[in-house]
Amino acid sequence: MKVRLINYTKDPEKIVAQSARLCYSELGIDELNEKFTDKSRTNLIKKIIKLGHYSVLEHATFTFAIEGISRVTSHQLVRHRLASFSQQSQRYVKINKEGFPYIVPKSIAQEEKLNKLFIDAIKKLDGIYHILLDHNIKAEDARYILPQAVTTKMIISANARELLHIFKLRCCNRAQWEIREVAMNMLKEVEDIAPTIFENAGPPCILGPCPEGELSCGKPWTKK
Repeated sequence: MKVRLINYTKDPEKIVAQSARLCYSELGIDELNEKFTDKSRTNLIKKIIKLGHYSVLEHATFTFAIEGISRVTSHQLVRHRLASFSQQSQRYVKINKEGFPYIVPKSIAQEEKLNKLFIDAIKKLDGIYHILLDHNIKAEDARYILPQAVTTKMIISANARELLHIFKLRCCNRAQWEIREVAMNMLKEVEDIAPTIFENAGPPCILGPCPEGELSCGKPWTKK
């Protein structure tokens, strides 16, 4: 798995703070920026997040390149409908004869017999896929045989508000391991760029009791 931040709003915390202050000030936009200090900007961002004034966070956007994740996880990611997604097509991109890359869950990989069973099934499906192509079946139809374990590539763009929502759900210990790893890597990429915005990013248990009730994992959250 590879997760990289490839683009983002220049000085995201500056534009967020400037937008927040604009809502409550008679000053012009240029004047607002001139009167800001780093400390006042940081304090303002903390205040608006505490008050739930999240709309100003939408002015800061971040774009990630993600490679080597399964279709299981890509299907989970696109449920975040306020983000934007571009994904490698199985219709237009044929898998070469060397076979398709795939993900084996650790729970299966650690069991020798089950791991072999899994890999044998993958190889069989790969073989059938190429037989279909060799018989002039279009890739858009041959791909129906491909498993969800096959890896994919994506470019994802989201604003800071949506990222906080994604991290709230997907960094949780109850999230499936692969999407949790994606979310944790995304968080690592942005927390140095916008440290105040993402200071408390993650599941709700960072700031209070777990809202999952009986479904709670019972473990304190950690970024490790």
